[in-house]
Amino acid sequence: MVSTLTDRPSRTAAIDRVSRTLSAEGLLSAWRDERYAVGAAWGAPALFEIERAAARYFGIHTFAAHVNGLCRIGSDIRMWIARRSEHKAIDPGLLDNLVGGGIAGDASVQATVVKEAGEEAGIAPALAAQAEPAGTVHICRDRPDGLQRETIFVHDLWLPADFVPTPVDHEVSEFRQEPVAVAAILATHHDGPDVVTADASLVIVDCLIRHGVLPPDAPDLARLGALRYPALTPSRVAV
Repeated sequence: MVSTLTDRPSRTAAIDRVSRTLSAEGLLSAWRDERYAVGAAWGAPALFEIERAAARYFGIHTFAAHVNGLCRIGSDIRMWIARRSEHKAIDPGLLDNLVGGGIAGDASVQATVVKEAGEEAGIAPALAAQAEPAGTVHICRDRPDGLQRETIFVHDLWLPADFVPTPVDHEVSEFRQEPVAVAAILATHHDGPDVVTADASLVIVDCLIRHGVLPPDAPDLARLGALRYPALTPSRVAV
């Protein structure tokens, strides 16, 4: 039999049919009408596209961009933290980075940062474009909807002291500004009423190590190290 799955559109249509069946059977998280491009590696030509809600079910390696929102108040560094809306399909009500989102289709990392910054926090494109790339963190864990295996492109965005982020697309219910010492506690202790998402915890901890707030061998980092791939190195939590 001759295969008809010879190009990106035909493969995308085939996996879409399967994904819609899985969704109808209640096996996926909420349908997003947003697709991820799937290739052999980051930057490689896409073999097909898959509905975002189906990516974890198939164990697809996904990519995201997150932004640490930082500001200086006198000699102190503060961090802006978002609370996810209770209506979010994933991790409703949990604390998160100032801005974060999956990289859809053929979008670039910077375009994703600018888009998500405007939609989630009301940050103007010119200001969002000042976000400084700071490497990547990687997460791998079993979830109810499948395997989360994701590379996150980390950014730091230094904001004016008087800037206050504003929820725009209702994916965030509130923003709060915390001293970095409080952010460290939130990111490394998952108990009590304020729980940070696992991926945001990695992004925050990476930031605080880079800025000298947390030592890379702090005992509280062992739990987060278990979420990473490849294995946690002695020198830092994220590479």
